[in-house]
Amino acid sequence: MAEQAVDVVIIGAGASGAAFAWSLAETRMRIVCLEQGGWMKPTDYPTNSADWEVRGAGEFATSPNTRGRPADYPINDDDSPIKIANFNAVGGSTILYAAHFPRFKPSDFRVRTLDGVADDWPIDYQTLEPYWAENDVMMGVSGLAGDPAYPPKEVPLPPVPLGKLGETIAGGFNELGWHWWPSDSAIATREYKGRAPCINLGPCITGCSQGAKASTDLTYWPEAERRGVEVRPHCRVREITVDANGMADGVIYYDAEGVEQRLRAEIVVIAANGVGTPRLLLNSASNQFPDGLANRSGLVGRNLMFHPYAMVLGLFDEPLLGYQGPTGCGLWSHEFYETDPGRDCVRGYSFELVRGFGPLTSALWSLSKGELSWGDGHHEAMAGIVDHIGGMMAICEDLPEAHNTVTLDPDLVDGNGIPAPRISYRLSENSRKLLDHGTARATDVLKAAGARRVVSDAPLAMAGWHLMGTARMGRDPEHSVVNEWGRSHDVPNLFIIDGSVFVTSGAVNPCNTIQALALYVADQIKKNIDHLFD
Repeated sequence: MAEQAVDVVIIGAGASGAAFAWSLAETRMRIVCLEQGGWMKPTDYPTNSADWEVRGAGEFATSPNTRGRPADYPINDDDSPIKIANFNAVGGSTILYAAHFPRFKPSDFRVRTLDGVADDWPIDYQTLEPYWAENDVMMGVSGLAGDPAYPPKEVPLPPVPLGKLGETIAGGFNELGWHWWPSDSAIATREYKGRAPCINLGPCITGCSQGAKASTDLTYWPEAERRGVEVRPHCRVREITVDANGMADGVIYYDAEGVEQRLRAEIVVIAANGVGTPRLLLNSASNQFPDGLANRSGLVGRNLMFHPYAMVLGLFDEPLLGYQGPTGCGLWSHEFYETDPGRDCVRGYSFELVRGFGPLTSALWSLSKGELSWGDGHHEAMAGIVDHIGGMMAICEDLPEAHNTVTLDPDLVDGNGIPAPRISYRLSENSRKLLDHGTARATDVLKAAGARRVVSDAPLAMAGWHLMGTARMGRDPEHSVVNEWGRSHDVPNLFIIDGSVFVTSGAVNPCNTIQALALYVADQIKKNIDHLFD
């Protein structure tokens, strides 16, 4: 087993790992990032071929269990109504994400104080505000200033056009007098830092061939590499090792040829998402940490949070040009975001525009909903379905519950023999009530917008995109895994910077906040570098 030494090793080259590496690189320390996937080629994305919908449901599907790429690891999510969605590559899940890019809101950090449930974060909105702003510039975020749902903020680029479909659904919100606003989107709407503008190709969730979508292989990593950071693709970390004093002293990983390697490091940083991070910590058990590394609190792998989604779609008589424009970007609504005493549940949800589907997806969806049949009239019916679908996602806040867990599967392993994660998750009664309320209100909007029929799926099974809470932050070591700036309570030179540190889930996509947190942690390390392990 070969052995090397560096100052900092980062595990994971996705949203948080890239932002962190770029920021910390100014210290001129030797930084190496290990990523089990490889560099992606935009020319390989499905939208370059006529069978793009078939490939998007196979080799570029959101579920690693469906894709089965060499870079993937299997996940046992049989005991969960919501299935895990991730992607392993340089750029991580930003390769396939929709780039809907909101910030958390001030109330998301004070849920215990405001609503008497969950816990407050040890930081607040103002703590992260400068890092959101920095991330907006680095990622190239488009949007429109002045949204009354947020404190004042600016974005670098003009918003993604609503298009006919967006204008139609916005009309439904207007009819009801409910909040909506052009969404913040990590999509270049004009040429930006060498990236071409969006051409409204549509299927962003199978990779952006245009390069307009801000995946971190295009934004942070080129800058980080120019600053001296080394990315090692196709390197799968098996465990983090500790010395006799209980300090992390490096990692053991398998390289692209499957050869076991050792990399020593003064600082170990995990950026492996809310499932991959607890998996790695639990698999790094030792004599000092028999229940898993950094797990003296017993909270590693507990409090898994998703965002339960309700997908509510309407069929319209008029064509909507829904195939034009980014899949999940256009508008959002925070009308029902906060706790309302008139509802029999706490917290709330946001709405996100869903544009139309391609012909194959439209046909399969319509068949499943009884809107389409084979035989006479099939083509006529299809003509009234393709480009006649539009709707919304209700993104519901998920409260932390200790029984929702990531553990190590006793039988399932990845291609290197490392135990796979096992998910055990139950949808709470509060989440069910939010889903029901969100479905009903989305139906109201779509009917007001002119839909002739509305159908829904709740919870949407393949919606485990947002993985949070399994290594939560806090000031009390008995009730959290890392402190208020991402440092492990148990292992002073171990940092966690992904969504696993979230205390609550909010009701918006977390990527922007994950990256802001990573930038914040990097900044705290730089400010405390002289006494980092005290």
